[in-house]
Order: sequence, then C-alpha cells, then structure tokens
Amino acid sequence: MKNDPCSSSDTDIVRQVLDGNVNAFELVINRYKALVVKIVSKHVPRNDVEETVQDAFVRAYLSLATFAGKSDFSQWLSAVALRTCYDFWRKAYRSREVPMSVITDKHRDWLEEVLSGESEESRREAGLRSEAKELLEYALGTLSPEDRMVLELVYLEGLSVKEAANRLGWSTANVKVRSFRSRRKLEKLLRGIRQQEGRAS
Repeated sequence: MKNDPCSSSDTDIVRQVLDGNVNAFELVINRYKALVVKIVSKHVPRNDVEETVQDAFVRAYLSLATFAGKSDFSQWLSAVALRTCYDFWRKAYRSREVPMSVITDKHRDWLEEVLSGESEESRREAGLRSEAKELLEYALGTLSPEDRMVLELVYLEGLSVKEAANRLGWSTANVKVRSFRSRRKLEKLLRGIRQQEGRAS
C-alpha cells in the first residue's frame, strides 16, 4: 500500500513527530509496546508495570529530539525504558523484608552459586530459579536503586559493564564500581545469614 504509515521507518516516524505530527507517535507505541513491557516487567513489581510502561513512552516522547538516528531506535527506546525503571525505584524505593524463615537451603545454595559462579550463564540460571524469588527480593531490597539496577543488568541479565553503562546512560567506571559494590553487599548478606544460623544452632 502506498504511503502506508505502518511501513515507515523509525527514523521517519520520529521526524514526523518532531515536525508536529503528534499522532504519529502512536505508531511507536504500537510497534514497541511489547518490547517496553518485557523490559519493565523485569525491573518493577507486577502491579506497577502498566504505569511504568506509560511513563517510559511519555519520557521517550519528550526525549525524541535527543534521538540522533546514529543508533538503532529499539536500543535507544530500551535505554529510555531502563532509566524509567531506575527512576521508579528512586521515587518509590523502600526496604523489603522477607522473614528469615523463608531462607531455606535452596536459597543459600542460590546465593553461593551467584557469588561463586564462574560464568555469567551460571549466575543467570541460578537467578531464574523459582526457589530464589523471595531471597532475591530480600537481597535487592537491601540495595540502593542504582546498585539494584546494576545488579539486575550485570549479574542477572548477563550484560557487560559497557552494555549496562550504555543502557543506563552512565559511565563504565560508575557501573564497574557499583557492580563491585552490589556484589560485596550480597556477600555481606550471605555472611549475615550464616552468622544468624550459627547463633540459632
């Protein structure tokens, strides 16, 4: 079909929006909503996914002028979505507590595997186990929003420091420091669990 808007390139759509055709942004939403939902679902509680997705698209719309067309639009939008998740935790962050009774042998095995795993793949596989969900939330709840995002991207999703830095818009040095810091905090958590067990036995 001639001039079918659905066949327009991302760059063309961005240009249309910036030229005043606000309605063209709906094409972006329709084209990339599934991608943004997938990203957001990994980083915020289920009940907050829909609102955070909306926030991500609002942020993308307001930031369209910064898209220079030098990178893939989906990568640019993915970075916007991640930064929106980071802002979610900055605004609404609060500690989460999981009763120590839920920390089972399987939870401890998960922590030890995450901390000692030699490969990113082993860490990701360990992080996906259902028995680690509660402990993972407990661990993430002890971190700052910044450390939480780095931990999720580098240790759980297996991104390189450079990839995580690009998506968050941070320097590689910042991500490297926070990656080390979040790992140390997990190690401290593991030692605390062991000490508590020692006192209880």
